[in-house]
Amino acid sequence: MKNIINLVVEEELYGKRIDVVIAKKNDSLSRTRIKNLIINGNLSINNKIVNDPSKKIYKDDKVFLTIPLPKKASLKPFKYKLDIIYNDEDLLVINKSAGISMHPGAGNYDNTIVNALMNLNDNNLSNIGDELRPGIVHRIDKDTSGLVVVAKNNKSHENLSNQFSKHTITRIYQALIWGKLRPQNGKIETLITRSTKNRQLMEVGFAKGKQAITNYKTIEIFENSKVPTLSLVECKLETGRTHQIRVHMSFKGNNILGDKKYKKKFKKLKNIDFELEDLLLKLDRQFLHAKVLGFNHPSNGRRLEFSSNLPPELKNILKKLRKT
Repeated sequence: MKNIINLVVEEELYGKRIDVVIAKKNDSLSRTRIKNLIINGNLSINNKIVNDPSKKIYKDDKVFLTIPLPKKASLKPFKYKLDIIYNDEDLLVINKSAGISMHPGAGNYDNTIVNALMNLNDNNLSNIGDELRPGIVHRIDKDTSGLVVVAKNNKSHENLSNQFSKHTITRIYQALIWGKLRPQNGKIETLITRSTKNRQLMEVGFAKGKQAITNYKTIEIFENSKVPTLSLVECKLETGRTHQIRVHMSFKGNNILGDKKYKKKFKKLKNIDFELEDLLLKLDRQFLHAKVLGFNHPSNGRRLEFSSNLPPELKNILKKLRKT
């Protein structure tokens, strides 16, 4: 049986956005999910279908939102050893390796984290989102490593989604970038939108886009006669836009080492230590790692925080930089 939200607009809600009103009336639904439900034609106001989440409502408007039954995912299991660092009846936290996508998509429908989750003995996962993304509350890029939380049921999924929407999730990344950030510590606050030149890329927008906020601080700078100038930085996200850290570092002129999309071409440098040069040239991923992930447990509200060490291929570069 479908779930239905039915309400008549009160005077104090006059002129408010419909997605905001529904989110306040039903805190079990995330704002993102409400928007998607509206865009997909599940909302009617005064018996007329409305697809615009920003639609303003007026006194005595009759609002009717249908929440369809979740679709069952039909996914092929993938034999892949997941690094699970926390697991209970509501969620699990994975330390993802670089080189594997989070969920099926164009060109890869079988060898993903979601497919690997199908192999778990208790493969109960939330199913309120895209049918090819069961359990997926948030994502990190294929060539980024680090911590990801997966929801095992719909209640947990909604709760965690709300925490992401309200920016109460702690997400801290480490990145090695070209050059030095100026200033060395600070906040980057821009809009981020789809690139007009390449739809696979994102870019800083000046007239349109979604708000994106990255707090950063420089941890260590590497610079001498045998080392190109590189900086190890920590980025703490307030928002979680697609490619946010990569776009913001590129915007500052300090691309992430190994980034294939937002790349700075590695030039032959004179007098560079040959072992270091070999490590840099052989890096087949971006030097970006989701190091810290913190959130409130969706059932008991207890604050959980997890930390992950840099994987060997990144750790070895830092080790060589510090010795050279």
